[in-house]
Formats: sequence, C-alpha cells, structure tokens
Amino acid sequence: MSPACHSPCSAHHDTRTTGQLTPTDSHWLALAIMLLRSGDPVPWFTAPTSGRPDYQFGTVAGRYVVLDFVSSSQSAEGKAAVAAVNANRHLFDDVRCAFFGVTADPADQTQQRVKDDIPGVRWFYDPKVDLAKQFGLVDRHGGLTSGWLLLDPMLRVIASDSTSPAPMIEMLSKLPAPELHAGCEITAPVLLMPHVFEPSLCRALIDFYQKEGGQESGFMVERNGKTVLQVDAAHKRRSDCTVTDEPLRNACQQRIKRRLVPEIAKAFQFQATRMERYIVSSYGAEQGGHFRPHRDNTTKGTAHRRFAVTINLNSPEYDGGELRFPEFGRRTYKPPTGGAIVFSCSLLHEALAVTRGTRYAFLPFLYDEAAANLRERNNPHLSDDVGAYNRQ
Repeated sequence: MSPACHSPCSAHHDTRTTGQLTPTDSHWLALAIMLLRSGDPVPWFTAPTSGRPDYQFGTVAGRYVVLDFVSSSQSAEGKAAVAAVNANRHLFDDVRCAFFGVTADPADQTQQRVKDDIPGVRWFYDPKVDLAKQFGLVDRHGGLTSGWLLLDPMLRVIASDSTSPAPMIEMLSKLPAPELHAGCEITAPVLLMPHVFEPSLCRALIDFYQKEGGQESGFMVERNGKTVLQVDAAHKRRSDCTVTDEPLRNACQQRIKRRLVPEIAKAFQFQATRMERYIVSSYGAEQGGHFRPHRDNTTKGTAHRRFAVTINLNSPEYDGGELRFPEFGRRTYKPPTGGAIVFSCSLLHEALAVTRGTRYAFLPFLYDEAAANLRERNNPHLSDDVGAYNRQ
C-alpha cells in the first residue's frame, strides 16, 4: 500500500422507443412519470432552500420523503400542496417522514411565500427548472409540470401521482416504521473486523494525540466549482491530530495492509493500494462530539475515496459515538478497541453524539491506483486551504 500525501446522481432516462407523439401537456407528464417507477432510485441534487443555500438532498435518507413539484405556490397545485401539508403537519417530523416542495416561481423565494418549517417541511427553489428536468417533470415548453413522489428511506420511488396529493398522504399514513420499510430489519453493507490494532498501538496513538493536541475538524464542500474546507460545529464537532511520528505511521499502515486489506478484497472484491490520512480523532462529550449524516466522496476533492475505515481506540471508555447508516435503519455499530468498521464512502453515515467520556478513533480512507489518477486530475478543483495532491 502506497502512502498518500496528507491534506487537510444522475437522472434516469427511458431508452425504449415510444413512437412518434404529438403530446399534450398531460401526455408529457405521463411520459415524465414513466421515467421514475416504483423501486427506482431518484437523482441526488444540491439546491437552495430558505434555510440553506446548498441543501444536499442525498443526505435525507433514513425516513420517508414526500417530494412535490409545483410551478408556483400560488398555482392551484401549489395551493393544494400547502393545504395538504398544513392539514397533515403531524406526519412530517424529520424522523418518520419529511416533506420537500419544489417551486419554479422566483417570487416564492424573493417574497418567502413558502419556506422551511423545521422539523419536517422544506421548499427547494428551482427558478431555472433544473431539478424538474432531472426528474423529467417538464412540459413541451420547458416549464415545470406538477407531480408528487413518495420515496422510501433509501430514496427510491414507492409511488408517484400527477394530480392530487391525497393518495400520497393516505399511503404515507399507512406505511410501517422507516426501519421496517423492507418488511424486515435490514443491516448496512459494512465489514466489522476485530483485532486490527493491538491495545498497545491504540494506547500509543491516544498518547500521541494527548501530547500534540487536536485541531477543530472541518469537512469538504463545493463552492463555485472548488472544493473548500468548511467548519460548522452544528454539523460536525470533532478534533483531529495528524500522526507525524514515522514509526507510528508505519505501524498503522502495516497492520491495515496485513490485517484489513485482504478482508476488504474478500468482502468487497476491491484491492486497496493507497491510504489517505493518518489522523487520530477525538469526539468529546463535553463538546458534544458528533458528525451528522454525510457521504465521504461528494466533492471533487474527495471523489477518489473508495472505502472509509474507523478503528476505535478506547471503546469501553465512552458512551454514545456509535456509527449509524440511515439508509439501512436505526441500528448502530461500535467496534471494540482495536477493531475496525469498513464501508463504502458512498454510504450515508453519521457519528452519534458522545454522551460520556472521550472517543478516540483512527480514521483513514482507502483507494486504489485508478482513484489516485482521479485524485491527481482533480487538483485544479481544490482551493488553497485544501491543498494539492502530490502523488508518490
């Protein structure tokens, strides 16, 4: 495994031949709805709401989602949507279900005629109809065509409707708890592996952190075509310390190479050859240490990441801090001291708040040579605070 230099969804298309049509608006809508059928995953996107300029829809998995497209909140469909949400407000709590409206009327944004109502209700502003195009909900003139979608906790279509919200609301009220949406409890596709680091190495890493101290940890976001480092304690509260001691770094790398890489190849048929980051991270109860739901490869600066690794260093010494994968229910995962959990960087995951003590963990990312090429190609998209990747 080669060390790496440390540095701080597409739309669906129906390709079947449908024959020549001279469509009315209703025909166009019927064709659009056909593009997303029951069981299909929906596109992920980033768009503004009244509360956030870059809300990432891919992070809302883990609950049922009602997604409603309207040309304007003042249209007949828009008024019906607002009325339906208000009449059934108790259904939208961000735990069991969330409502997302999409409006193409610029006045809805400038005049704040519809806006976020937390928990459970948010509106995306789509004046250029970009979101509607991703979902196929446009008429023959390029305007937004109203439509409802009900999504499961994995952001796949359960049902769609082009007229009244009533069928969506009725169906939603009868659905099981989100963690049972598949008819039984499901588990995340992760690899749990004990005995990767021995206790003495875990202690040495904690001692290094306590001697050197940690710095507040940020996360990567896209801004104007660049990957930048952002710090937001409401989203992530953690401190990181880069391991600069060469023998300690080598000890970590060799154990991952010998004890973890072969198991990853066995479980996922992926041969990891490179490792990014040699950091010890600290989540403290006093600081409310946590990391809210996120994916690890959604920017140009992180697109090369293939698998995330969490190796707990002191599991009995803290409460909370478990990992959870919302797309696969509410089950939590907490490897023992020296044990690892490995998962695809594409999976939505969160680190729950630590409620007692301090959690220490070693948190590298693994990738291969093809991903290293991608990482190098993406250097022009990195801001100065992220730093360029120097392949070795």
